[in-house]
Amino acid sequence: MRHFVEELDYLRSRLLEMSALVEDSVYRSVLSLTERDPQQSQKVLQNEAEINHMEIEIDDLATRLLALQQPMATDLRFLTSAIKINNDLERMGDLAVNIVERALALSNEPLMKPTIDIPAMASRVQSMIRKSLDAFVKKDPELARNVLVSDDAVDALRDSIYEELIGYMERDPKTVRQGINLMFVARNLERLADHATNIAEDVLFLVEGVDVRHHAEARE
Repeated sequence: MRHFVEELDYLRSRLLEMSALVEDSVYRSVLSLTERDPQQSQKVLQNEAEINHMEIEIDDLATRLLALQQPMATDLRFLTSAIKINNDLERMGDLAVNIVERALALSNEPLMKPTIDIPAMASRVQSMIRKSLDAFVKKDPELARNVLVSDDAVDALRDSIYEELIGYMERDPKTVRQGINLMFVARNLERLADHATNIAEDVLFLVEGVDVRHHAEARE
């Protein structure tokens, strides 16, 4: 039993290390766009290899513990949540790389209205990511619910950015290439928010044993 507890603690610590790496990648990916800093881009690409390695390690450990220990109640919920959070974190790392790729494509041209409202959207998304991970660490259901509420605001920002970019492209066809790249950045930020929401939902399942996917809780 003690060995099982130690392995659960190790799994938790590796998830937290992966979380920190992913949060760092998201932060640097936005800087690579707004600051035109190639060193930030390179660091995100380096992080990606480590994130992928950690995903495999965490998945293997959690799966092995499920198969060999046959955990019950809270331990079972933790392991199933860990597997899902692990997958979300890996996808978030991929999305940070996607943003970097768009930033590199735009690196040699001046940005329109500097980057529209993307920095504001990025700040809100980064807050969601931080809160979802803090909720996991602290097992804080209220913090997790706060993340769920923020998701709609990010969707509204994405729609606003799309509308403004389309306006730019309609008025000046020379901005089409840049506009499309910035739309992809906004889309990737919105998907990052979706993954933060997934983690918050997993925290509520872990702590309270409730399933609030698709905001089912809000409809009751």
